[in-house]
Amino acid sequence: MTTGLLIAISGAALAAILGGLGSAIGVQMAGKASAGVCSEKPELFGKLLILQALPGTQGIYGFIVAILLMIKVGLLGGSPAQLDVGQGWSYFGACMPIAIIGLISAILQARTAVSAIHMTAKQPDASAKGMTMTAMVETYAILTLLVSILLVLGI
Repeated sequence: MTTGLLIAISGAALAAILGGLGSAIGVQMAGKASAGVCSEKPELFGKLLILQALPGTQGIYGFIVAILLMIKVGLLGGSPAQLDVGQGWSYFGACMPIAIIGLISAILQARTAVSAIHMTAKQPDASAKGMTMTAMVETYAILTLLVSILLVLGI
């Protein structure tokens, strides 16, 4: 394997790892808050489950970028490309928007989800408002997903 290909693979790995790590932390934070509320109000489980799941999307986004990169460089369904170091760093850099923002936004989204969970515990009819607030943080993860996809496909 060429050095450039190894650098590109490292970028894909970081996109999947950091997005997944942020999502795992985020889903855990929201799950912990949901479990506390469900212990007293089990009828809210469905509403709380949605709020818990929202910080999990960044892991999916990192996974998507990693798969696209692996397809692009021939690791899935082809023969691996011979990338020079510059090309490897280009692919690595293309993965960094979703890797970094995926990690951070999942955790920040979880903080918003936890607040929305507490709001839902007090006002069950306000759960849709909490979902909207939590989804607003998602906007920036989606934007960086698009940037990473466009960069990977543009190289």
